[in-house]
Amino acid sequence: MVPSFGEQLTQREPFVVHLHNTATRCVERFVPRRPPAVGMYTCGPTVYAAQHIGNMRSQMFADLLRRMLMAAGFDVTHVINITDVGHLTDDASEGDDKVELAASAEGIAPSDIAARFTAQWQRDRKRLGCLDPTILCRATDHISEQIALIAALEAKGVTYRIEDGIYFDTSRWPRYAKFARLEMANQSTTGRVTGADNKRNQADFALWKFSPPGVNRLQEWPSPWGVGFPGWHIECSAMASKYLGEQFEVHTGGVDHIAVHHTNEIAQTECAFGVHPSVKYWVHHEFLNLSALKMSKSAGTNVLLDDLEARGFEPEVFRYFFLQAHYRSHQELSDEGLESARRSLERLRGNAAEWRQSGDAARPDLTRTYRHAFWAAMGNDLNAPQALAILWNAARDKALSDRDRWDLLVDFNDALAFDLEAWAEPQLVEVTPEVTMLLEERRAAREARDFARSDELRAQLLNLGISVEDTPEGQRWRWIADPHVGE
Repeated sequence: MVPSFGEQLTQREPFVVHLHNTATRCVERFVPRRPPAVGMYTCGPTVYAAQHIGNMRSQMFADLLRRMLMAAGFDVTHVINITDVGHLTDDASEGDDKVELAASAEGIAPSDIAARFTAQWQRDRKRLGCLDPTILCRATDHISEQIALIAALEAKGVTYRIEDGIYFDTSRWPRYAKFARLEMANQSTTGRVTGADNKRNQADFALWKFSPPGVNRLQEWPSPWGVGFPGWHIECSAMASKYLGEQFEVHTGGVDHIAVHHTNEIAQTECAFGVHPSVKYWVHHEFLNLSALKMSKSAGTNVLLDDLEARGFEPEVFRYFFLQAHYRSHQELSDEGLESARRSLERLRGNAAEWRQSGDAARPDLTRTYRHAFWAAMGNDLNAPQALAILWNAARDKALSDRDRWDLLVDFNDALAFDLEAWAEPQLVEVTPEVTMLLEERRAAREARDFARSDELRAQLLNLGISVEDTPEGQRWRWIADPHVGE
């Protein structure tokens, strides 16, 4: 019987995991505190606006890391937070709350703004093949935990009160600068302290912000220090410790979080609980650069997954594109890069359809070398580009049968997360005359090498719920979920 995705294959050989740890700036062997249990926390979205493709790259990175750890035999509890209060417009301790500002502009409740963009984020994660988090937690649901953590810091003598709130005194925490290798004398140039003349130190950050006198805020709560709302950083410490404990294994996020958000998380968590380190492995990803993407000139940096899809690049193309670069490298998104990723994915789908139909017997002895090499690459600090190269080497290896290649693909897909099996099944759905006409027109456009028209027709078909790929045997299509469901 030919295995399907999700079915148990020949026993995967154990592989060693190494990760680059921001705390040490070294690639280290991954050794959990209490194996096989692994606690993993990912900084989630601030839900005041739609999450763009740069935000979604961070989610694919965390998903890839989680999938690799699971493939290595670890039991991963993955916690992601939703920031629906406390993230100010200067990303530190000044300005207006981003969610409150967006809600005020539309004249609706902050919870409505947060619900809208949380749903968009969840929908796009699913379309990109990301696993649902084990625990999804919202800052507004954990106000009491944040107040308790601030009270614990107050009892340690590391907080002080000024006119606009309660602050953490970084001078009382000797390790504050260590994680990000900060030069404390230069903190005034970082843009973190605008208008905070009463702070004791430039790097001090807000734990609790007071509601201004005479201002009716949309989100505020009573506290031992006065009515107000929590600062941005305290939520992650409060929720991570609640669900994963005072110490856990992995914390992920973007490199932009290192100097501020994660430095502050470490300070308040380790001070409050008297632990070190609170997180054993800090794993950070680099940015997605959109400057070479033609559509970004009009859309700015807020290019959404829907925008890519309207151009004929379905979500799985973006996931394939992401896998072509190492997570610690800048990745340049361009029309040419997306087109190349689409061609590779279409070729893989065509191969999958052919391999799936094989009646050959499984020969695990011949696939063992490829299986070992693929997971060794993934375990080597998530070297996805090398893993993809190993997949294509197997695809070209004439010593392997189609059944061997299919078995490898089923195994590798635990990390890749492509919906390849759907392409490998016979298409039994009858199409409407409209779809038939568009498919025929697109086939003719491809034969005439009118690629611009072909792409226009691909986008029209996608809008109707039809995903099209080009294979050596010709045009293939399949029904997909309505791309507008959930809007």
